[in-house]
Amino acid sequence: MSQMNRKPTTPGEILNEEFLKPMGMTQKQLADHLGCDVKVINRIINGRTSVTAVMAVRLSATFGSNAEFWLNAQQAVDLYEAAKKIGKQRPRPLLKVG
Repeated sequence: MSQMNRKPTTPGEILNEEFLKPMGMTQKQLADHLGCDVKVINRIINGRTSVTAVMAVRLSATFGSNAEFWLNAQQAVDLYEAAKKIGKQRPRPLLKVG
């Protein structure tokens, strides 16, 4: 894995800045459309909840994107956070024998 210096854009930031704001849609309107609680959408937008596979499918159907787009964005954030957490405690590569 290559080291990232900049934190990836979260799926919530993408959802808010690239979809909701340009469409003039509120979090409540999206939540109602998706059949979920507005708290779920708010937590995603604020980076407190990850985008699940189910939510990725719902978002892709709603916005004409694909589920992989949302999951890839989430995975980039998750990998960045994991690398940051591990930091210098990363295990050394195993040495080849013989």
